[in-house]
Amino acid sequence: MKKIILGIERLLQEKELQDQLLDKRLALVAHPASVTSELQHSLDALIQGTPLKVVKAFGPQHGMRGEKQDNMIESEDYVDPVHQIPVHSLYGEVRRPTPKMLDGVDVVLFDLQDVGCRIYTYLTTLIYLMEDLNALSGKELWVLDRPNPAGRPVEGQILDMKFESFVGAAEVPMRHGLTLGEMALWYKEHKGLQLPLKVVQMKNYFPMEAPDFGWPQSQLAWVNPSPNMPRLTNARQYAGSVLIEGTQLSEGRGTTIPLEVFGAPGLKVNEIEKWVRDHAGEWLKGCALKTQYFEPTFHKFKGQLCAGFQIFTDTCFYQPDAFQPYRLYGAFLKAIHQVHPEFDLWRKPPYEYEEKLVPIDILSGNEELRQWVEDARPLVGEWDERLRKDEESWKTQIQPFLLY
Repeated sequence: MKKIILGIERLLQEKELQDQLLDKRLALVAHPASVTSELQHSLDALIQGTPLKVVKAFGPQHGMRGEKQDNMIESEDYVDPVHQIPVHSLYGEVRRPTPKMLDGVDVVLFDLQDVGCRIYTYLTTLIYLMEDLNALSGKELWVLDRPNPAGRPVEGQILDMKFESFVGAAEVPMRHGLTLGEMALWYKEHKGLQLPLKVVQMKNYFPMEAPDFGWPQSQLAWVNPSPNMPRLTNARQYAGSVLIEGTQLSEGRGTTIPLEVFGAPGLKVNEIEKWVRDHAGEWLKGCALKTQYFEPTFHKFKGQLCAGFQIFTDTCFYQPDAFQPYRLYGAFLKAIHQVHPEFDLWRKPPYEYEEKLVPIDILSGNEELRQWVEDARPLVGEWDERLRKDEESWKTQIQPFLLY
């Protein structure tokens, strides 16, 4: 197997790339997972290992250091204690870089590790950055590409822009199947942007090949891209497990396996599982399911015993082409609603700074998932057909922008 070379590593190694930036003032968008395969942070590597001039840095949600545990907890601007350059927060007083922040910058280097899901806000940060750089002439964007740990599969509905928010900023399905470099190419074309864009492609990345299916585990360590994404298995199912954030159920925050376990006190897990197996058994393929009991140490149901489930997407259980997390988690929401009609399932606003729209609607992309869950009839086939319509449309859209 040939060694994968990340976008940041190509910039560090290739004089031809560096020469294009020698006379430029650079800003780096990064977070704790912005590391080389040797685990050196990209900011340190660029400043210490190249003649390039990095004058600023930007940190996304959860901070440049990844210190912010939950959503809607903002980070402050600060001066990097080692390199003495300003680090601006893109999840603080602003979500978009202001013209003042971008003043004195010629090229923005974007080096965030994504997980292949529309909800993950690093995609929104990329979109906002592209739009704002497009409005400022003379500035470039370089995306230093990284793997999509969820691989190529596509799933979920394309966002209805009436439900646009910080967890959904473009007409993208829940599980989009692209690297952020590919996504940047698609979005530039989609919006007709004129900004100078360069994607520094990875070398030797094969997202559809076994045994890695998107993440070369034998070559790259997993560094949390956000505090509740501690394992590769989180990323594989995040396009479904994130839906639990839009409910009153615990998504496992406050446990050691957040976004892999979910539940609430008193759930009738055997009846819930039976409903899913009877009506949506096809959606259990590609993973393993286990009933699970857990007690969060913080967040929802702190200190209370929760009954629920854990979904496994590791070792022999994981089959990426068969696994459909968006459908599976949706089926569990429907089953819980059927078995526990008295349970107040849906989380109330605000969520991610949206004050009016129902959180599950902005997560799923419109009101249709919520309506399907609340319908007394199974309608599993009809729901599957509805999702496939958007999925096939998206696959056609992105075909010209696939780099790997």
